[in-house]
Amino acid sequence: MTPQSNPDGPTRLPQWVPEAARHYLVHTEMGLSIRALARASDCHPSTVLRQVRRFECRRDDPLIDAALTSLSGCVSAHDIVKNRKTEAMNIAHLNSVRPTSVELTHDRVDQEAKRILHRLCEPLAVLAVARDLESAVVVRETESGDHLRTAVVGREIAQAMALKDWISCPQPDARIARYFITNTGRAALRRLIAEDENRAGGFGERRARKDADTGWDMDAIAGLAGAQPRYHATESPLAGLARRKDRNGDPFITRTQVTAGERLREDFELAQVGMGRIESWDALMADTPAPDSAGGFLGAMSARARLRAALCDLGPGLGEVVFRCCCLLEGLEQTEKTMGWSARSGKIVLRIALERLELHYRQTQGQFAPLIG
Repeated sequence: MTPQSNPDGPTRLPQWVPEAARHYLVHTEMGLSIRALARASDCHPSTVLRQVRRFECRRDDPLIDAALTSLSGCVSAHDIVKNRKTEAMNIAHLNSVRPTSVELTHDRVDQEAKRILHRLCEPLAVLAVARDLESAVVVRETESGDHLRTAVVGREIAQAMALKDWISCPQPDARIARYFITNTGRAALRRLIAEDENRAGGFGERRARKDADTGWDMDAIAGLAGAQPRYHATESPLAGLARRKDRNGDPFITRTQVTAGERLREDFELAQVGMGRIESWDALMADTPAPDSAGGFLGAMSARARLRAALCDLGPGLGEVVFRCCCLLEGLEQTEKTMGWSARSGKIVLRIALERLELHYRQTQGQFAPLIG
């Protein structure tokens, strides 16, 4: 693992190194006291002490010991500062001074770890690391007793994952160390998958685009000019919820609830054929518009009537959240912000709304929807 360096200044630890490892390296390599570290990091000295003792005990792990040894040569006092914003600016400056194509960057660690952690979540899967090999492999035992190799990962990525406590080895003294995914690793995998879904499906919070010269919020100006929000998604937000599990291990939303949401989406798309786009809840609840110059279709008017009937049955609150998530493909985080709800409450409301929507379709149209056309 290549440390980040600056020819005009001191070396720095890579950005992906966790804070606990930074405290341990600065304490052991530079001799900075526990209390000085605590004052610099704005935390209690007992917290730093526990971090230092824990990493000292974990040095029996071959991956952690190798990672700490390679990082020990690029430790400086600049790695522990009170102003986190200044630290981020310094790291960005170092990245701009020297190309990071050969370095182990934060994005590369997350990208590789997402692939490996996903394989380690499979039943009877382990990460095998041999002391004399440069690469580690993920193997899984099949039902017939054979061992199937499912992934290969570089040793530096495995070291970073061990340093982040995403994988652990119960027997580090073995010739071939076997690593298993930890609860921290499972949480990290869920976070990485959620970030990908946020970028692909519009779940992420809106970031203001500011003009370089004036500093004005260009998105706010576009909103004042009457521009409507547009949402680009490769899949419905329901697909992300369908992959989640509740505390009992059951799907967070059932397949019939997903089907009900997709049925509403189909009526939404059909309702716009020859009738104009539906950009908001208010536009949908308004009177049925006349067909445009291209000529409306009877099927589009029927689909609009079914869409309005379903949403009116749910009511303004549940109906609007279903309309935003299922029809406009708006992300849950953006919906929570628009509706004024607390964080992470949208998925619960959406599940309740889908239950009501499934009941509406079952009572009005039976188990299956009418065929398209």
